[in-house]
Amino acid sequence: MKKSELVFSAILVPFDYAVLVAAGLLAYYIRFTTIADLRPVQEVMPLATYLNILFVVAAAWVVIFAISGLYTVRSTRRAVDEIAKIFLACSTSILLVIVVIFFSRELFSSRFIVLVSWVLAVVLVVIERALVRAVQHALFVRGVGVHNVIVVGKDKTTDDIVGHVSRSPSLGYKIVERFQEVNDELFEKLLARIRVSRVDEMIQADPNIPKAETIRLIDFCNEHHIVFKYAADIFDAHAANIQVQTLAGIPIIEMKRTPLDGWGKILKRAFDVVVAVFGLIIFSPLLLLVGLLIKLDSAGPMILRLERVGEKGRRFFVLKFRSMVKNAEALKEQLLDQNEREGPLFKMKNDPRVTRFGRFIRKTSLDELPQLWNVLKGEMSLVGPRPHEPAEVARYEKHHRKLLSIKPGLTGMAQTSGRSDLTFEEEVRLDSYYIENWTMRLDLQILLKTPRVVFSTKSAA
Repeated sequence: MKKSELVFSAILVPFDYAVLVAAGLLAYYIRFTTIADLRPVQEVMPLATYLNILFVVAAAWVVIFAISGLYTVRSTRRAVDEIAKIFLACSTSILLVIVVIFFSRELFSSRFIVLVSWVLAVVLVVIERALVRAVQHALFVRGVGVHNVIVVGKDKTTDDIVGHVSRSPSLGYKIVERFQEVNDELFEKLLARIRVSRVDEMIQADPNIPKAETIRLIDFCNEHHIVFKYAADIFDAHAANIQVQTLAGIPIIEMKRTPLDGWGKILKRAFDVVVAVFGLIIFSPLLLLVGLLIKLDSAGPMILRLERVGEKGRRFFVLKFRSMVKNAEALKEQLLDQNEREGPLFKMKNDPRVTRFGRFIRKTSLDELPQLWNVLKGEMSLVGPRPHEPAEVARYEKHHRKLLSIKPGLTGMAQTSGRSDLTFEEEVRLDSYYIENWTMRLDLQILLKTPRVVFSTKSAA
């Protein structure tokens, strides 16, 4: 654990508290001064009384932040993870405030202040923490507070990890040595290394290293107080979602398909319905505008009903704004020999069937907005694997069918991976990980990341 990490985690506490107080004061100012003329105030709460309440409430919010893990000493947390945690922590805090107000009418009855305080708290805390992290990452680039890392492996996964860390010094990692094989020479060099400089972590990036050699690495790290990490293989991904119960006194391990069994499915469905309703209302003017421009750009319907395969192999019709010429499906047969992608899916970078306006709505993913209706109907979810055509699903290999164990989604882990050239197998791997490791927080992370990925991508999805 780096001293700099302790310092940055510690200063977040007073900074968060100050920002939460500022959010409450700003909400008070907006209500009783800025919009007082638009909506007359029945009774103005004295500022001194309000401050007494605000100081206590802000302290309680900081406690909830701590419970939510927002003060974990971990400098390498992704920004999208932190934003999701801040949103959930602030939402939990404001719900508790509402409950207290409900049972104790001696506080105040301004719903406006409560709502605006929540919005401002989320926004200001995100900005405050982004500034703190920006300072920390700037120090990382200068070599201050970085984790010195040893990487072990020689496969493509190892190459990817080394390349990513080397290109991204702001992550807070510095690779000081890479070893191809686990042998006596490796341990001799490691001993020589730790005598002259500090080593903080070891990453076994190659999951194919024999178990006996992995145990040697773990023992070495334990002996010399080095954090050991490893890249999970396929079995690890399956084993991450298990449930143990006893039968006749014998432990029986169930490898659950997904955490979405049970209450997880109920929570995800409720979230889908709420967001889909608000999304259809908010984006209704944009939906009408896009539909009109499609009609002006080329002949054919505005919205298409395309057959897709969903959860448990059930077929449904997905709604999409038309981005191709009218006879696109008929022309597809003539273009199959120009498919640029391995696997069952068809993909062609410069598809001649795509219209001028179609290229724009594909690049911005506006063509998929009508699928909010599919989400509302329960045929799709906001987050999940993308739905595929029946002909494509018919070409699935056995392990591909895992994608059909949950509802398909508007966006997903594969779509927000940051890469537009994923192979089908890589997509399956990412979506399988999502299925096996689903949490509500993971959904929020993917949804928050989606707009940035959509507008930064260099090629249409």
